Amino acid sequence: MSSGCFYHYQPLLSTTFHDLCGDRLQPVVGRLKPAATLRLVKRALSLFLLLAAACATAPPPRARELRGVWVATVNNLDWPSRRDLTPEEQQAELVAIFDRAKALGLNAIFLQVRPMADAFYPSAIEPWSEFLGSVPPYDPLAFAIAEAHARGLELHAWFNPFRGHALAANAYQYGKFVWMDPGDAEVQKQSLDVVADVVRRYPVDGVHMDDYFYPYPEKDLEFPDAPTYERYRGAGGRMSRDDWRRDNINRFVRELYRSVKSIRPAVEVGISPFGIWRPHNPQQIEGFDAYDKIYADSKLWLQRGWVDYLAPQLYWAIDKKEQSFPVLMRWWMEHDRRRVGIVAGMSINRHPPEEIARQIAIVRREGGEGFILFSARKLYTLPVESLSP
Repeated sequence: MSSGCFYHYQPLLSTTFHDLCGDRLQPVVGRLKPAATLRLVKRALSLFLLLAAACATAPPPRARELRGVWVATVNNLDWPSRRDLTPEEQQAELVAIFDRAKALGLNAIFLQVRPMADAFYPSAIEPWSEFLGSVPPYDPLAFAIAEAHARGLELHAWFNPFRGHALAANAYQYGKFVWMDPGDAEVQKQSLDVVADVVRRYPVDGVHMDDYFYPYPEKDLEFPDAPTYERYRGAGGRMSRDDWRRDNINRFVRELYRSVKSIRPAVEVGISPFGIWRPHNPQQIEGFDAYDKIYADSKLWLQRGWVDYLAPQLYWAIDKKEQSFPVLMRWWMEHDRRRVGIVAGMSINRHPPEEIARQIAIVRREGGEGFILFSARKLYTLPVESLSP
């Protein structure tokens, strides 16, 4: 068993073997009947066989560079391509994505498993995702993990914490989408419970979230969280509404990291925020203010160590001065004072392979931890040599 595999399954090992062989059992083992002893031995053997099978397909320890791809399931963007696919067609599509990722030299898959308070796996907390078309006769997440690991690819479970659907509790229609209120304690608890459930039940290599916490603002439309804010004020809270919203997200990010690490410390926790923290950071940068408009203080998360890596979405071209890819990459690296790790989020949907190759070269030159490509449906446009280390 490799050391990486041991840490991957350490919580299961420590709990079960303490029960089987720990101090509590020692005083009574001599009094067990032969049949009871045999049952214990069979249980231990079954556990060893299970772990051996899991470790046989566990991905090898990743080299320093993370080379990933986002596989978006919302609105059938990447997978499954349609809601009327048969289970066999769904599986074949996903395997084809993984095969292409492997051929390109990628080493990590970021699979969206909770696009809108739903699930791409059997869940006692939330319903099956409508993007699967119908309830599948297999477990898509378990299938994805097994197929990814068989190819030496990590599988990171990608969650959207506050995007909802029409039947979700504590949810509002806001613009074209349904959103749950990040200021609602029950909403936060449900999202954290969903992530914890997956980390406990599946050998995922990471937990991942993107830039959707509070929604991007709709013109002339205020996000309808006034009742939640008034409850906060009524309980003695003194923060302004904007600061309160930022604090809601900060507390969620902090608790997400704590929760995952308390269950399985080896699971990576990463976030991919909007690529500009605030305009004029650095000075030449113009654009959307994620700190002020969607209440994402991503620099704080990085500097507090509430993530294992940060993957800012640097979807702009190298030569675009107001949102320059290399200038922003360098700024994020300079503010990674804990050396957590900066991974560049890059758009293969917007740029030709030549631009992507140049951006990867910049990431490597600046000492970045790697890159994640958006998104899987465009992998076939990339020549293999464009991603070579």
